[in-house]
Amino acid sequence: MSRRLEDLHPDLEPAARAFLVECDIQGIEVLITCTYRSNAEQAETYAQGRTKPGRIVTWAKPGESLHNHVGPDGRPCSMAFDIVVLRFGKPIWGTDGNGIDDDPTDDDTDDMELWQRAGAIGESLGLEWAGRWQRPKREFPHFQMKKPEATA
Repeated sequence: MSRRLEDLHPDLEPAARAFLVECDIQGIEVLITCTYRSNAEQAETYAQGRTKPGRIVTWAKPGESLHNHVGPDGRPCSMAFDIVVLRFGKPIWGTDGNGIDDDPTDDDTDDMELWQRAGAIGESLGLEWAGRWQRPKREFPHFQMKKPEATA
């Protein structure tokens, strides 16, 4: 499993770099946790919560995930990346809290607000944030290239 931005699709890499810069500017600490994932790694991830211990973390089988994309030259070329938000240097995987609000007193405990702020940054850069998905399930850490709009 890669965390390298260089393993992202050439159209996605600049957006991912801009995302990291904008998060830093806005005081949101994030880590890239995954860019490219091989089909074998996707199979392992997919098994989690199904045939292996843990909670389900992906709905995509091997070859179905945008993390599994390979370019025409055969090199990894992920069309998605995953992050984790941090608070005081510690990863925040949960989504407790009431989200973005006008109450600064809960900012040190509102996990949902961190995710929503990071998601809004990604969306402002033209990325699709899986935290908005309803089906199959929201995936707060996941960002991907937007699918092209259908033309009539």
